[in-house]
Amino acid sequence: MVQNTSQTELKSGAELIIDALIAQGVEVIFGYPGGAVLPIYDGLFNTDQIQHVLVRHEQAAVHAAEGYARSTGKVGVCLVTSGPGATNAVTGLTDALMDSVPVVCLSGQVPSHLIGSDAFQECDTTGITRSCTKNNYLVTDENKLQATIHEAFYIARSGRPGPVLVDIPKNIQILEAAASDVGVDYVHHSYQPQIEPELDQISALADMVESAERPVIYAGGGVINSGDEACHLLEQFVDKTDFPCTLTLMGLGALPARHPNFLGMLGMHGSAEANYAMHDCDVMLAIGSRFDDRITGRLDAFSPNSRKAHIDIDPASINKNVAVELGIIGDVAAVLRALLNELERRKYAAKPKVLKAWKDQIESWRAIKSFDFEPSETVIKPQHALQRLNALTKDRNSFITTEVGQHQMWAAQHYDFQQPKRWMTSGGLGTMGYGLPAAIGVQMGNPDALVVDVAGEASILMNIQELSTAAQYRLPVKIFILNNFYLGMVRQWQELMHGGRYSHSYSESLPDFVKLADAFGGKGMVIDKPQDLDEGIQAMIDYDGFVICDVHVDRHENCFPMIPSGAAHNEMLFATGDKVSKTAEKAGKVLV
Repeated sequence: MVQNTSQTELKSGAELIIDALIAQGVEVIFGYPGGAVLPIYDGLFNTDQIQHVLVRHEQAAVHAAEGYARSTGKVGVCLVTSGPGATNAVTGLTDALMDSVPVVCLSGQVPSHLIGSDAFQECDTTGITRSCTKNNYLVTDENKLQATIHEAFYIARSGRPGPVLVDIPKNIQILEAAASDVGVDYVHHSYQPQIEPELDQISALADMVESAERPVIYAGGGVINSGDEACHLLEQFVDKTDFPCTLTLMGLGALPARHPNFLGMLGMHGSAEANYAMHDCDVMLAIGSRFDDRITGRLDAFSPNSRKAHIDIDPASINKNVAVELGIIGDVAAVLRALLNELERRKYAAKPKVLKAWKDQIESWRAIKSFDFEPSETVIKPQHALQRLNALTKDRNSFITTEVGQHQMWAAQHYDFQQPKRWMTSGGLGTMGYGLPAAIGVQMGNPDALVVDVAGEASILMNIQELSTAAQYRLPVKIFILNNFYLGMVRQWQELMHGGRYSHSYSESLPDFVKLADAFGGKGMVIDKPQDLDEGIQAMIDYDGFVICDVHVDRHENCFPMIPSGAAHNEMLFATGDKVSKTAEKAGKVLV
């Protein structure tokens, strides 16, 4: 970081921060003021180039920044004060780290001379957040402040994206300094992620493609993080090879759901065809995915007879959980581009005769219709509610966020995502309370879009105060609650794994969501009959403000299929009949 000695104009640290944010193209900040960041707020008062969104809790500030980042492809920015402001942000920062979301969090700190004295609202913010950020800083020199901001943005968006925190003592925000020579084109001298793959590895990958007889493409959120080009290249690769492709929870939308080779989501609540294909394949191409436990199931039984290639920009992800034959470090778009060029050079063409037996096997698994459910004319099935939501919104400019639980998995199963960056959910951390503030962030980044938060009646209460934010900024987010009066996923596990002992999983004192919406200045509505779904959903969509749509669903419906924790892909539980009994005894022995 080099100080520009030729620049004579001096500005306060707060002004330098605002200038750096404007230079980075920041248009929206989600934050909550406090004493340790008042100079920065004073700087925001004097600019009309950045809109500040006042959330009602600092956790929500980070989730809103995540929603903004994931739906726009930009870096999300949040601003919190010292002490509890920073500690309240920890959940959001951890969520962003687990799901590789580029966020820059600016936190206030007590003045430098008070650090370590247990001053009012002091905490060791960098110490607390070291393990839940990609990098963090405590700025102790006002001359390095602006350069640190630019470095934070570079690190947040480069390589595997993630959250970066910059902790700024109050006196540093007030002291004057000159603008830095370091700008938006900053490149860290020691952190320069490898973008282009090694050509010999591309050749080896092409060899694996050519040799495959039972292939599967296992693509994740890294494809979406790489950008729209990567998603287009993935579709081109699927078309060229005619390989079946499954997507992780975080990868939904990277390949259009309508594509004939799409196997659906895989993992704990994935489709039969996706999970069985992963188990029985002979070549697995993992692209921008990380082999987490909800995908692999029991590691010693995970895809036991396959050769595996792993493409990822993060070297630490390769061979971390699953040993692979070929690890390729590089940006997904760059690797797929190189691979397609190599296949073209070899005059490679899909091999329908070689793949026929495999495709027939996959079709037999698809015929299980593992996402099917028992319909009802008297009670709303949550799957049916989401199918109707999908049907009534699929032709609109729509974005879906979720809270965490059964409703989240049902949304992943029954909503068809045809484009990337339309699906915002908490994958790695599984954060209840994520969906509403994320929806606010999405709506800020996409003001003309339809944004729906698919929620549970328990999760939505985690950050329900953000209805006030939606009201203040006139954000017409729609909250679609699948209300089963239980902590649904907890109840399901208690039923399957704990003998039906429903310990503290029933919601005995829920608010009247219609009155609650009215209290915050929005619209509330209840749907409790299957025949009223379409009319109710349409009314929710058409209302020009925020809506809570309280959908009363079957209280005892379970989310199937399901791979019990610690089981293998071929040990799935299904919804009905003898398919359950085949694996239920084994599943009952698996401990949570």
